Amino acid sequence: MENKYPKLFTDEQFSKLIENGSDNSFEKDYPPVVKLFMTNTLCTWLISELDPGYPEIAFGLCDLGMGFPEMGSVSIQKLLDAEDFWRCIKRDNFFEGNYPLSVYAYAARRDEAITENETALKNAAKALKL
Repeated sequence: MENKYPKLFTDEQFSKLIENGSDNSFEKDYPPVVKLFMTNTLCTWLISELDPGYPEIAFGLCDLGMGFPEMGSVSIQKLLDAEDFWRCIKRDNFFEGNYPLSVYAYAARRDEAITENETALKNAAKALKL
């Protein structure tokens, strides 16, 4: 499958996102593959999978900067459509998802924002017994 969004995902990331999205098991909990953010805002997305049938639909942890991060689906095209002259969607090239998405979600709910703080993530993993 062709990567329609090379600005947001490397080919390797795109393949991994599609692979994760192909898993139909109920208990799947993949680490986020990519971190996206909108410049000049507090909006951040940790994406763990893309729907193989509709690769413009991503799943992950979404934080619109209002203190209520949540897991859910997001339209990649709508993210790109939201760009304008003072903000754009970028990929964090240094992000590494070292924990399952549920750990990031737990820590984000406690901190009211997506966090990469190692102590917060370790505490979240411990609380979730992972």
